[in-house]
Amino acid sequence: MRLRSGVFASSCLLVEVLGVALFLRGFFPVPVRSLPRREARGDPPAEPAPPGPGMVSNWTKIPPPLFKKVVVVLIDALRDDFVFGSKGEQFMPYTKQVIEKGTSYSFIAEAKPPTVTMPRIKALMTGSIPGFIDVIVNLNSPALLDDNLIWQAKTAGKRIIFYGDDTWVKLFPKHFVEYDGTTSFFVSDFTEEEASLPNLLVVCGDHGMSETGSHGGSSAGEVHTPLLFISSAFEKRSGPLTQPERVQQTDLASTLAVGLGLPISRNSVGNLILPVVGGRTMREQLRFVHLNGFQLSRLLQENTPAYEKDPGYEHFKIAEKSHANWIKLYLEGNNSEILLNLGKKVLKQYLEALKTLSSSLSRQVAQYDMYSMMVGTVIIMEVLLLLFLSIPKALSSRAEFEVPLSLPLFSLLFYLVCLMLCAVHVIVCTSAESLCYFCSMSWFTAVGVMMLISALMCGILSAIAKIFENSRLPVKNPVVSSSGWSEIDVLILAGTVGHVLSLGASSFVEEEHQTWYFLINTLCLVLCQDLCRNNFLLKEYDPQHSTNVKQNFGEASEYKNMDIPAADNSKLGKTISSAEFIRGSDKWISLASPWIILICCRLLRSLNQTGVQWAHRPDFGHWLTSSEHKSELSFLAAVSLLMIFFLVQRRCSLVSKIAMALGLLGVYSYRAAIGNVIFPWQHDSKDISKGITEARFVYVFVLGIVFTGTKDLLKSQVISSDSSVKSTGLWEVYSGLVLLAALLFRPHNLPVLVFCLLIQTMMTKYIWRPLKFDAAQITIMHYWFGQAFFYFQGNSNGIATVDVSAGFVGLESYVEIPAIFFTAFATYAGPVLWAIHLLCYLSSEVSRNSAAVGHGCFCYALMRSLPVAVYIVLVTGLRYHLFIWSVFSPKLLYEGVHVFITATICLFFTAMDHNHSHKVQD
Repeated sequence: MRLRSGVFASSCLLVEVLGVALFLRGFFPVPVRSLPRREARGDPPAEPAPPGPGMVSNWTKIPPPLFKKVVVVLIDALRDDFVFGSKGEQFMPYTKQVIEKGTSYSFIAEAKPPTVTMPRIKALMTGSIPGFIDVIVNLNSPALLDDNLIWQAKTAGKRIIFYGDDTWVKLFPKHFVEYDGTTSFFVSDFTEEEASLPNLLVVCGDHGMSETGSHGGSSAGEVHTPLLFISSAFEKRSGPLTQPERVQQTDLASTLAVGLGLPISRNSVGNLILPVVGGRTMREQLRFVHLNGFQLSRLLQENTPAYEKDPGYEHFKIAEKSHANWIKLYLEGNNSEILLNLGKKVLKQYLEALKTLSSSLSRQVAQYDMYSMMVGTVIIMEVLLLLFLSIPKALSSRAEFEVPLSLPLFSLLFYLVCLMLCAVHVIVCTSAESLCYFCSMSWFTAVGVMMLISALMCGILSAIAKIFENSRLPVKNPVVSSSGWSEIDVLILAGTVGHVLSLGASSFVEEEHQTWYFLINTLCLVLCQDLCRNNFLLKEYDPQHSTNVKQNFGEASEYKNMDIPAADNSKLGKTISSAEFIRGSDKWISLASPWIILICCRLLRSLNQTGVQWAHRPDFGHWLTSSEHKSELSFLAAVSLLMIFFLVQRRCSLVSKIAMALGLLGVYSYRAAIGNVIFPWQHDSKDISKGITEARFVYVFVLGIVFTGTKDLLKSQVISSDSSVKSTGLWEVYSGLVLLAALLFRPHNLPVLVFCLLIQTMMTKYIWRPLKFDAAQITIMHYWFGQAFFYFQGNSNGIATVDVSAGFVGLESYVEIPAIFFTAFATYAGPVLWAIHLLCYLSSEVSRNSAAVGHGCFCYALMRSLPVAVYIVLVTGLRYHLFIWSVFSPKLLYEGVHVFITATICLFFTAMDHNHSHKVQD
């Protein structure tokens, strides 16, 4: 079966998407879960029965509540040193006074990454540890269906009132009898009743903040939050203030459940904070810790097959026996010191069991599904190896090759490998102690994946055999054989390898933008050298040499269908390039182009500080977005939109030009409506709106331009000889995406779009065409600049830099599919626009071989597959690294999404390369 390069690359990327998805599912742990919430309520366990006949404990219900009312004050991003440190006296003096002299207990609650709001609320209310993947769900907060404290309180008839962030309203819909999720609240006075039970005030934070003012990672400032319990039930503090004890954030749910007389949430992995109930009788304290231990042991049983061998479970059973002996003495009326000492001993045993059980359950959240990860890794590495082995054929003049599917030897090997993999699958799935995601799939799906792995392996062996077979044959076309490597080739190879190797270091991942800035700057310098050589080398030629050049050009005309690499350093290609270029009138502009591009890149670096180390430094974007510089931002946005129209409209049809102009005007109107910019006649005091009408006005023109381009592309598929129609259609699709990016970008980021278009225009006219680079080299340059512009937008490898607001442009409420698309497009606009521009450029170059688009698609897929495959191997080896959740895991999510986007782009490339088979000559 013959496959074109584009079809082959797209197929490989689709398979790679499957491998990446399987790896991500195994890498990101799934939190431990108990029964569904509707089945969660049941009879509480009875007090341990004392040994001996005739003795029965009469405590079989949940103990009565300790507090009548509980008020939880949750302060977003409250760090522990804002309360307990020197900053507490400055910013929270009353709270600091209550801690030092009041009736309170103080703790430092440790939060688990990711330190963002929604997962932390889940941890506080359920006592469970949310998975890292919850950071993605944080973009939209669905209703919390797990057993939780709010649901237990509502079921028990408690009145729950809420004021604050509407994330709580989304997580707990219909749970509050009164709530205000949008506005602040002010309390002028209050009255306190002579209640039978004391009240409890809890002051805490959901997560902290780093020194740079961000959050989401695992630094000390981000994970340490204050936790205060204030109640008249506690003894007044006396003596010097000691360092607060450290507890887990998940401990709050268990403590509040006991305090309110509610069942502990079944998914909770937290421990009871004993000092809060330390004023109760010994029997009550033992009953509280017994309930907590029973809940944890039951959760362990439901998630661990060999739970009986767990040290925490063993300790809990020992504590239960000691507890039964204590109850026997208690029921016999023994009030001696022996009873007290035994009670303390039992309490200590329970606390050790709780700590061990909680640790065992928490570790399960960090356990990796290694089997699913390995299967995904094998698929990804096979795809990468197949791409590497296919380079000679895929980048040949025909850009297609024969894929053997029915060789007898490989057919036998295929079935043998399938059989072996199925046997391994059975062994792993029947012997694994914990459930694997891949094992939970149906046998039909699992066998399909095994067949895919076997087919890829056979394809790899076939390609290797073909290479050995061809190595024994004589070279047919020695005239076009490469004579060496150019500086561009060396830079491309060194830059690609260097970037891939840098992904193994956390600092390089955090500051990856520096790598891409360095690479594109170095590329500009090498391009400058090439331009100088090609412009001034012609002076050394004599008339006789020129004659030889013409003769050589005539001899080479028979190879006009081949996309001859400029990297060959052949005298022929370089001299012809110089001769054509020297006749132009844009010589000096061409020589200045790399330096202009360097200046543009330097300005873009000053627009948005990104990364970690220098993210806190002021940049031009912060200056523009400050309220006192709204006029300057408005002027810059207006000029940027005019420049976008000037740079884009040159190849559009008249209808698309009009639509583009109106659309860009609508972009400015939208930003003015929501208060980002102002019109010259508009005052700052004008009321702002959501700008829904203006944004939808722009969407109409985006769809219109894209529809016009798509119509031209469909027409070009019918009239295959008319390449101008196809070129115009591609450019109009590209223009529609530029208009969409202008709408979704923040106003201060519009210069990023302008410089993107400007650099593309300059490189097309003054660098790529004169220097006659081949499709592979131009593709890699597009890829590099696309990666650099990803960071020029202000993005980083941290989740916190994702501009979630782009997903709500023109929407009255959250709508999942449009919100995901807009957010993803706004985040990856740089790589996407450079990739589509690559397709426009390769399709418009009529002098190129018709296989250029296939070459570009293949190189683009290879450039994306290499870092993903290597990074997955590195992350697997670094899965227990200190920064795995704060640095490496967010980058892994970015890489996974980027693979999916690249696969979509390559499918578009393949669709546009539909007529390739009709143009390639035998």
